[in-house]
Amino acid sequence: MKKILARSALCRRLARARRAGHRIVFTNGCFDILHAGHVKLLQTARSFGDVLVVGLNTDAGVRRLKGEGRPVMRARDRAFILAALECIDYVTTFGEDTPFNLIKAIHPDVLVKGGDYRIDEIVGADIVQKLGGVVKRVRLVPGRSSSDLLRHIRLL
Repeated sequence: MKKILARSALCRRLARARRAGHRIVFTNGCFDILHAGHVKLLQTARSFGDVLVVGLNTDAGVRRLKGEGRPVMRARDRAFILAALECIDYVTTFGEDTPFNLIKAIHPDVLVKGGDYRIDEIVGADIVQKLGGVVKRVRLVPGRSSSDLLRHIRLL
């Protein structure tokens, strides 16, 4: 089964999964350099439901968020790596600055972000809660971030 899907194809797959009684979980990010903190977040997110969808910022989106020199890897490569993880069911990209429209389109049952966000800071939390879903925050792995890894690599 193909894991990297355009938004329209993803919505069709999720509609089938929902009809089958599956709980849809969503998280998003740049995932520029995949590290242990990302993997822990993704595995934990998957434990909250039956189908894990990852929204991946496009290259232009990462550049707007992180600045010039980012992303380190193109979206196609980042999506390929994420799709290889067993805990992830689907990966889709979004070009907007936030995943708001994607969340609105897929209306997940569970929205997951890192513990560095307050619930009121999580984009789409209001939509998910209004539709009866829940928002979960996952504790981060201390000292693990793409920015920290890049700083370390640049020092070598």
